[in-house]
Amino acid sequence: MPERLAEMLLDLWTPLIILWIALPPCIYMAPMNQSHVLTDSLAVLLSLWGDDTAILWVWEGLFSCLHTDLDPGSKKIKYILSGDGAGTIFQINDVTGDIHAIKRLDREEKAEYTLTAQAVDWETNKPLEPPSEFIIKVQDINDNAPEFLNGPYHATVPEMSILGTSVTNVTATDADDPVYGNSAKLVYSILEGQPYFSIEPETAIIKTALPNMDREAKEEYLVVIQAKDMGGHSGGLSGTTTLTVTLTDVNDNPPKFAQSLYHFSVPEDVVLGTAIGRVKANDQDVGENAQSSYDIIDGDGTALFEITSDAQAQDGIIRLRKPLDFETKKSYTLKVEAANVHIDPRFSSRGPFKDTATVKIVVEDADEPPVFSSPTYLLEVHENAALNSVIGQVTARDPDITSSPIRFSIDRHTDLERQFNINADDGKITLATPLDRELSVWHNITIIATEIRNHSQISRVPVAIKVLDVNDNAPEFASEYEAFLCENGKPGQVIQTVSAMDKDDPKNGHYFLYSLLPEMVNNPNFTIKKNEGKCISFHNGFNRQKQEVYLLPIIISDSGNPPLSSTSTLTIRVCGCSNDGVVQSCNVEAYVLPIGLSMGALIAILACIILLLVIVVLFVTLRRHKNEPLIIKDDEDVRENIIRYDDEGGGEEDTEAFDIATLQNPDGINGFLPRKDIKPDLQFMPRQGLAPVPNGVDVDEFINVRLHEADNDPTAPPYDSIQIYGYEGRGSVAGSLSSLESTTSDSDQNFDYLSDWGPRFKRLGELYSVGESDKET
Repeated sequence: MPERLAEMLLDLWTPLIILWIALPPCIYMAPMNQSHVLTDSLAVLLSLWGDDTAILWVWEGLFSCLHTDLDPGSKKIKYILSGDGAGTIFQINDVTGDIHAIKRLDREEKAEYTLTAQAVDWETNKPLEPPSEFIIKVQDINDNAPEFLNGPYHATVPEMSILGTSVTNVTATDADDPVYGNSAKLVYSILEGQPYFSIEPETAIIKTALPNMDREAKEEYLVVIQAKDMGGHSGGLSGTTTLTVTLTDVNDNPPKFAQSLYHFSVPEDVVLGTAIGRVKANDQDVGENAQSSYDIIDGDGTALFEITSDAQAQDGIIRLRKPLDFETKKSYTLKVEAANVHIDPRFSSRGPFKDTATVKIVVEDADEPPVFSSPTYLLEVHENAALNSVIGQVTARDPDITSSPIRFSIDRHTDLERQFNINADDGKITLATPLDRELSVWHNITIIATEIRNHSQISRVPVAIKVLDVNDNAPEFASEYEAFLCENGKPGQVIQTVSAMDKDDPKNGHYFLYSLLPEMVNNPNFTIKKNEGKCISFHNGFNRQKQEVYLLPIIISDSGNPPLSSTSTLTIRVCGCSNDGVVQSCNVEAYVLPIGLSMGALIAILACIILLLVIVVLFVTLRRHKNEPLIIKDDEDVRENIIRYDDEGGGEEDTEAFDIATLQNPDGINGFLPRKDIKPDLQFMPRQGLAPVPNGVDVDEFINVRLHEADNDPTAPPYDSIQIYGYEGRGSVAGSLSSLESTTSDSDQNFDYLSDWGPRFKRLGELYSVGESDKET
């Protein structure tokens, strides 16, 4: 094998030397048992690629040739080419075997092409040898400039940075082959941006070239960066980009007031918390580095004023903390300080990061309302105080220099019962109505003070009046007491313990004394303990048949000054008790026992009496019903029924007591016909009084005489009156039944026609027929 390789190399070097001198280059197609030769116009490379593959390195845009060892120089051999780019990019001369590139080659588009060449007979197209494959690799030339794919660039760096502080890193790319030559070897440089920044030639790291660059002097820098291939040598291609460098802020500047003295004025009646003015310290820094806090560090108004920081406007707001008084002090001076909130210790040597200013505040006079001597008043008065007596006094003054007179009044919404009055000039409060502590202990009123010169200036003050107690209520029993005493009770037994109550409220509490009436001090039956209120029996053998109830008056006295007392009665009942003292009976049975009647018998007697009374009432009622005329309750009865009412009217002369509009014609309801009373024209003729009626005179005759006298007396009420009832209803077959419009008298009336009206009027006809027959008889 080594011998074979040596032979091949020896056979090949001779034509290679010849091809180096002679152009154009050719590829000699050897038999299958030989290696292939690759040449070009500038260099010849030999490569073994298997047994049948040759590699041809050509520069972009050049050409090559192909030749077979079987070609004796005759024209009977034809060369054919196939593979990548055959016929489009590469073209072969079928006679000479020259291969031409018909298009410009670009390694960046395609770096190599694989082709197959074969020699065939010109006439028969039969292959003269097997096809040979070879690869054409395009050799790179420097035809691409460097590019910054991510440009333009932006970067930031803190101001006042030290020399050599890294800013950012930029990178360019070159499409040329980085392996062959220096076509892709890049070198970086700064074309614009010096002397502030520098760049590493190979790594493209940009750094600060000057220390302590100040953002407040210049905030933004534009840097132009170049990347050049061929290692930066002459003839290389280059590309540029821009880098914008922004200096970020650091707290390297203290706050500074725009002016050293500020002037403000404020009315003395301004509301607490109102902003009086604003001060501002300017800071060249930005963001949180410019934030400042404000404080009042000195002055004569530190207790009256305060200052707060406005985070948005970065200024200090002076506000009022306490009320001002022009008459007391007319101006104030404050020393205000502004200090940075965030301090960078790296720049502490550039401090201090604070500043001060003076603020003068002038107080302006204002018309103020009256001022009471006290914010509240507490007065005390005894409940038995005399009317118009002075309870207390309130005072107020006008704080202004003019000092207007004050007028006092009571807000009557707080004194609805008008129990108090006030002197409008001096503010003395007097009592208008009596007081009663037991009804109300406290009275809360409001006093109003008004300036006489300016009624709009008003002040109010609450006044609490406490009513003090006096001993004006006598004690009395706490409840109604009723004691029970056994007939067989032992002497000295406590019957009842009483207690008392008093509406008054003494300071030391209640203390009551109990006693009997003076005339009953020597009462043989009962006595009472003076301090304890215990009622005690003196002897035994009480008899409830003899006396069932004892009324014992007890005098109750309090400890007031002067003391008051009242008398209350203790009811003591004598009861029947068992042997062990348990009360069994305390009713009226003791009074009826001597008669021999028990309680059950007494109840039976009372029930019988009640039953008899009921029977008598029923009997009287039945008799009264029998004396009344028969009332026919048949549905077909059309006679008028008389309904009696037990209510008493307004007298015989009352003609307007009842509304009779319902009896009028509905069609003429709007035309009300008033009652027309006809007063007699005759004068009153006094009647002669009759002698007393003897006992033997008939009562019926006496009544008839008196009736006749009343009928003939025109002055006696009621007067004759006419009321027209002109409506009998609609659609009546019988027509009107009224006799007022009849032209004949009752004696001329004939009611026989009623029987012709039908079954409904049959009964009415019988009644009137009976009436006529009665008149005739």
